[in-house]
Amino acid sequence: MTCIIVDDEPLAVKLLESFVERTPALQFVGAYTDSIEAIAALKEKPADLVFLDIQMPDLDGIELAHMLPSQTMIIFTTAFKEYAFDSYEVSAIDFLLKPVRYHKFLAAVEKAQQRIPKKEESPNPAVSSGGIFIRVDGELRQVQLDDLLYVGGMKDYVMFYLLSQPRPLITHMTMKAVEETLPADRFLRIHRSFIVALDKIRSIDRNDCIYIGNEIIHVTEAYQPAFQQFLNGKVAK
Repeated sequence: MTCIIVDDEPLAVKLLESFVERTPALQFVGAYTDSIEAIAALKEKPADLVFLDIQMPDLDGIELAHMLPSQTMIIFTTAFKEYAFDSYEVSAIDFLLKPVRYHKFLAAVEKAQQRIPKKEESPNPAVSSGGIFIRVDGELRQVQLDDLLYVGGMKDYVMFYLLSQPRPLITHMTMKAVEETLPADRFLRIHRSFIVALDKIRSIDRNDCIYIGNEIIHVTEAYQPAFQQFLNGKVAK
């Protein structure tokens, strides 16, 4: 979901920006401390979701909300809980009290996701020699298998973590589709939400935690047999 932040407090904007960056389901479009500028920007290029402060000069959040396109989803952020009732006037997704905590923020985002009509599931990634193609931000991107560290899943999205770049590539598909596409002799699912490149595992501790890249991933019980079979063929006797 594309999102913007509208809040006249720079510190509040900075906090919400950091939350957006941590949330794979969100694509940050911009932030505004002036409500008049914000409404002009949204009319020119609407966003899926707006994090909107209520108490602002010139045009408060409730007034601004009435001016937004009907399809724009709103999550109000405010230090004053007495505004909660007013938020129902504009069918807000949620109402977050400042200081906003990340778990509350994430729960509100998940509510917004549930309002979006389900898209048809993306087909399995197209496979090429030495890599796979995935759709990222409307274009096909090739992921080289040698560059792939691990894959993480979150609801209907999958994140491809690569050696060559600090941030993952995010695409709309399922872990099952990824698991069926990646070669089984090189990649193994070790958790409901993780598939790892077997040749990128640095170490495995006594609690069956895998150290790979900057991540520590626990091999869960359901995936233990397959992982143990892999280890049996690799451990030096």
